[in-house]
Amino acid sequence: MSSASFHPAAGPARRTVVAAAGAAGLAVALGACGGEQEPADDSAGASTAGGGRAGDALAATADIPEGGGKVFADRKVVVTQPSAGEFRAFSATCTHQGCAVGGVADGVINCPCHNSDFSISDGSVRGGPARRPLPPVAITVDGDAILLA
Repeated sequence: MSSASFHPAAGPARRTVVAAAGAAGLAVALGACGGEQEPADDSAGASTAGGGRAGDALAATADIPEGGGKVFADRKVVVTQPSAGEFRAFSATCTHQGCAVGGVADGVINCPCHNSDFSISDGSVRGGPARRPLPPVAITVDGDAILLA
């Protein structure tokens, strides 16, 4: 006489899997809502801000106001002119939660998502929830043209 016994498959119970999946999803959703998060690493495009190649023209020097700047959203870069003839460029991705910065006024680069402000001179944080400066982007000035380096 054979005595067949039932042996459930090895592994976690269905309830355990569903609960773990739900907790993981909740953690992802809550993580997106709060705290400072590191934007995705774009190391390959860091020197060109992910939106162009070295040598690509960004703007004419006359397009960048002294004491101000201009955001090039398609290139993910912001170019500033802190003082006459001095041009700087920074990533246009806010270091707080990865929003695109919106504009330059009164000596600061502003992120409209949570009102972080950054210096046009060095990208340092001037206010808001961001704690890290905007990373610099390499540019060169060739005559009247500002180029990605």
